[in-house]
Amino acid sequence: MKTKLFFLITLSIGLITTGCKEKEQQIEIESVKIDLLNDEFPEAKQEVKMTLDSILQSVRDGDLDRLISFHQYSPKFTEFKNGEVRNGGEENEKFERGIFGSVTEIIKFDLNDTKIAVYGDVANVTTHTDFHLKFGEDLAIVNEQMTLLFLKTDNGWRIVHEHHSPISKTD
Repeated sequence: MKTKLFFLITLSIGLITTGCKEKEQQIEIESVKIDLLNDEFPEAKQEVKMTLDSILQSVRDGDLDRLISFHQYSPKFTEFKNGEVRNGGEENEKFERGIFGSVTEIIKFDLNDTKIAVYGDVANVTTHTDFHLKFGEDLAIVNEQMTLLFLKTDNGWRIVHEHHSPISKTD
């Protein structure tokens, strides 16, 4: 009888202890989620800003291989642009090489109202483009909303999703 009682007490203490540890782990996980939402991650934010600046510079320099290197092409890569259906990395690379490879002069290549939000190893960049690009004698002005989703990789921050859409002009 004493053995059964001892066994039941030991089992009960074990279950209570395990339950408490699971509760502690759950609380730790929830606090990590809160930190991902509220922490500004200033070092990572600066890294993303430097990556964004390098992307812009690669376009200004006409260095298409460097521009493409800032993308993390995989089956998960997606892009939305011009109201068309989603496309993937192969289409994105072809488009970017075709467009930026055809630019004969960059008059203006600015990003405005840029916001960088870092969530650990993921960063969301939203901005408004103000690009004035010449293709021979033709001038193209690109004013759009752009979202770039970055993932921190062993090779630095890389784009895993792009979204481009027109800006509604309201006065």
